[in-house]
Amino acid sequence: MDKIDKLEQLKSTDKLRHMCEDFTKNSVIDRELYSKFGVKRGLRNADGSGVVAGITNVCCVHGYVISEGDKQPIDGELIYRGYNIRDLVSGALNDRRYGYEEVAYLLLFGVLPNETELTNFARLIAEYRELPRYFSEDVIMRNPSPNIMNKMQQAVLTLYSYDSDPENKSVESEMLKAISVISKLPAIMVDSYQALRRFYNNDTMVMHQINKDESLAESILSTLRDDRAYTPEEAKLLDLCLMLHAEHGGGNNSTFTCRTVSSSGTDAYSAYAAAIGSLKGPRHGGANIKVMQMLDFVKVGVKDWEDDEEVAAFLKKLLRKEAGDRSGLIYGMGHAVYTLSDPRAVILKENAMNLARGTDFEREFKLLNSIERLTPWVFAEERGAIKNICANVDMYSGLVYKMLRIPVEMYTALFACARMAGWCAHRMEEMINGKRIIRPAYKAINLNKEYIPIDKRP
Repeated sequence: MDKIDKLEQLKSTDKLRHMCEDFTKNSVIDRELYSKFGVKRGLRNADGSGVVAGITNVCCVHGYVISEGDKQPIDGELIYRGYNIRDLVSGALNDRRYGYEEVAYLLLFGVLPNETELTNFARLIAEYRELPRYFSEDVIMRNPSPNIMNKMQQAVLTLYSYDSDPENKSVESEMLKAISVISKLPAIMVDSYQALRRFYNNDTMVMHQINKDESLAESILSTLRDDRAYTPEEAKLLDLCLMLHAEHGGGNNSTFTCRTVSSSGTDAYSAYAAAIGSLKGPRHGGANIKVMQMLDFVKVGVKDWEDDEEVAAFLKKLLRKEAGDRSGLIYGMGHAVYTLSDPRAVILKENAMNLARGTDFEREFKLLNSIERLTPWVFAEERGAIKNICANVDMYSGLVYKMLRIPVEMYTALFACARMAGWCAHRMEEMINGKRIIRPAYKAINLNKEYIPIDKRP
């Protein structure tokens, strides 16, 4: 590039900066206007609870009760189609079997399967698991992405082209599409990681054939690891993660996105791709990565991990934006609904500690537990108010994935693979019951301005 080109580029950059400054100046809205016009930012009420936007029979996320107008905290409950997640998890663990396929069946069809129905459904999931011929080569390998979530989103959209009747919205057709996407997404995820591994990490790419005799959790570990080796305990722990992440009500951002897009009448692949795009965000599915980054800061900044005073002092630095990523947040703590406890975090911590005990990960789990235990007190000390704040599932899921030797690039992608069952259930519920496009209102505050002819503008 010669000097003239560089000068023109500099001028262009300078112009762009001024244009962006104009945009910012004309886009900022006075926060007081939200209160003046009664606008509930983020569709949240003043007490943090969500604005009721719909009715669902898929899932109940319960974290507080309203008594005489007051919001009272309770231990969190997560209910899939009327069944408590604790009972679903206990049933699978007690029977020493994998539970995600059962949860997916329950979410999709609304009833618990009997043994024959579950066996047939698991076989169907396995049969649909393979990607279309040359799909990996043409869609994933030829155009790899540094972010697996973006690649998964694109790949799900591309599945539209491989569907012989993609616009068919009958219940039967939608159900087959749902089963197909639930089955294929883990393979898309693993292949996307292998492409990233080769093209961005300068590492060897290892591709394995699908073993249809494996559960979904087993298949993920089997196709991900170079030697295909995994223990039953590892696969069962991953299966537990998938069960806990499978569904979380209609109001979470990605599910609401899926329902909103579905309400327009668009196809299934567009709706599921939109949900993946929502989940990618660090305020949603990407939060477990933030927890692991925060944990690394704590491990360096705290010399004695068992010293509560030293850990608390560092947590205060996080809140003061003096340490960590300077965001002022303690990641993994707090939830929009849960107040006293997140049942997913409780269940995951209980089961993960069994596998971590006696390993190098035990100290890290104990450090996360200290962060969970000390944060409410630290928050009260720093902010001057006692607040019900509990650990959410992201507090422990990242470390569980690390313990399972899953690359950090796949953390949010695993969340997407699990949550696809919930998205599918909500899309079909929206199509059956919604019948109206979701369209909330926005209050416009721009003033009427007199038009200025172009030759009179500054």
